[in-house]
Amino acid sequence: MSGIREGFSGFGGDTKPFSDSVRMYEEQERVTFLKKSRKRMAIIAISSVVLVVVVVATVVGACLSRGNDRGEDSSQSFQTPQESIRAVCQATLYPQSCFYALNSSIAGRSITNPVELFIVSLEVAMNDFLRIVDLPTNLSVGVNGTLLSTALGDCQLLIQDSIDNLNASISAAQTASGGSGGLNGTAVEDLRTLLSAALTNIDTCLDGLENTTGGFLERMQVALGNTTEFTSNSLAIVTKILSILSQVNSPAANRRLLAVPTSSDFPSWLLAADRKLLEDAGAPAKADIVVALDGSGDVRKINDAIERVPKNNAKRFIIYVKKGVYAEHVEVDKKTTNLMIVGDGMDVTIVTGSLSVVGGTSTFRSATFATVGKGFIARDIGFRNTAGPQNHQAVALRSGADFSVFYRCKFDAYQDTLYVHSNRQFYRDCLITGTVDFIFGNAAVVLQHCQIRPKEPMPGQKDTITAQAKSDPNQNTGISIHGCEILAPNSTTIKAQVFLGRPWKVYSTTVVMNTVIGSLVDPAGWLPWTGDSAPSTIFYAEFNNTGPGSSTLKRVKWKGYHSDISQAQASKFTVATFIGGSSWLPDTGVPFTAGL
Repeated sequence: MSGIREGFSGFGGDTKPFSDSVRMYEEQERVTFLKKSRKRMAIIAISSVVLVVVVVATVVGACLSRGNDRGEDSSQSFQTPQESIRAVCQATLYPQSCFYALNSSIAGRSITNPVELFIVSLEVAMNDFLRIVDLPTNLSVGVNGTLLSTALGDCQLLIQDSIDNLNASISAAQTASGGSGGLNGTAVEDLRTLLSAALTNIDTCLDGLENTTGGFLERMQVALGNTTEFTSNSLAIVTKILSILSQVNSPAANRRLLAVPTSSDFPSWLLAADRKLLEDAGAPAKADIVVALDGSGDVRKINDAIERVPKNNAKRFIIYVKKGVYAEHVEVDKKTTNLMIVGDGMDVTIVTGSLSVVGGTSTFRSATFATVGKGFIARDIGFRNTAGPQNHQAVALRSGADFSVFYRCKFDAYQDTLYVHSNRQFYRDCLITGTVDFIFGNAAVVLQHCQIRPKEPMPGQKDTITAQAKSDPNQNTGISIHGCEILAPNSTTIKAQVFLGRPWKVYSTTVVMNTVIGSLVDPAGWLPWTGDSAPSTIFYAEFNNTGPGSSTLKRVKWKGYHSDISQAQASKFTVATFIGGSSWLPDTGVPFTAGL
């Protein structure tokens, strides 16, 4: 299966042409992909059985035996290092590479504790990332062509970001393993998020090279092969084993983690002052910097304001952007943390740009506004990309910022409007417009009480609202559309077929619940990426939707599609359980639904 998200070539539209040889190559990729998917599912099924029988009975049982009160030497309950490694690696998608990597890495050391083995697995993945960290830069020497140069630059940035994630994971795991509280449920979810994002970065690097020639994609695929497996192995260990241990070691903490409050709250990562800022309307009383086109503020450009933000800021830093149309491309880097940008309204404070793939920029870099700084918040701002449908991928906003919040914002473009790239994100009372795959990416994201408005695409094209990119079954990612409205803009009629989404990657996960679905949505509901079906490994679901387009009687019959999931299943995709992390705060007065 190709990862190129084209504008549905072959449906009669003015889209990018493909040669017969490329089509044959893509068909071969699709067949190979399906074979690998079936093999991987068999491995997962076997691993699940082994995990319950071997890991729970031996590794977890051994950990429990350390707490016995009979004064016996519980170390005799532990396995040999090789047996422990073999048991831990059975939970992974790549058990062979897991065993050999861990076994060679602990040579001469007697390590049987699963948390310590997990740390070793992280070090293995880290070392492999470091091995190829300079490869994109080396490959770019002498390269001509904007798209290829940009794509290699993206790979360089994404690999470095993954290294940062591995570093953070190692530090967090070492701290948790050495602390009195052990590895609790919150720590496990944080680790899963870091590793899920690291894998997403690899996919994004390779996706950006798919439109290029000269063998660069193939070289990066080979270089990143082991790295992908090692990172996936670490993710599987924390998901399948350490999560079990966290429940055994801290049952009380995990009961709190799973509790779903009944009040309407903001998520726990928002401090009280931040919640007050979101609650209020109009200009913030204590903005650190004011941006105004007319010169009435501290600076005239948003980028000039961001340059003044302290790096690695522990306190909330507020930029107030007065009404106006700001034609600039903005990137909030990883060191710009806890930044809040407040405008005068989604229709009067607008950041605009026009970069696109057809114009020679990668999808990743085409974003008018991009943010990866943890704790980013935006309120009352519009983000748009005016490249138009003929220029295909053209992003209005890209977020890879963990714990990012967008409140009363507008995202306006055509193909690829809102790039929910990675980490945990929340969107409330926002307006999102677009055509092809206009909400896409691999974050763990909840869109709540948002207006989703498909626009008329180019002739012959079909609208798809989502394109979710989960590529590993252990990633804690997906798109949750909760309590929203999917309607035509301004009650107009959309002539094109409109679908709720299509599966970009093999484990694509999207849930639509408690949402009003207009008649513009095709009765089939969902569209295949290629052919006439979808991988059985996806998870697409609907729950308790209303409106003329909500009937599931004529929906697709894919194995991975679920027309009416249970309330318990739907609850897994609410704010409280899907992106919440740890705890919830009292009612703030701002509408927010924590559970269903």
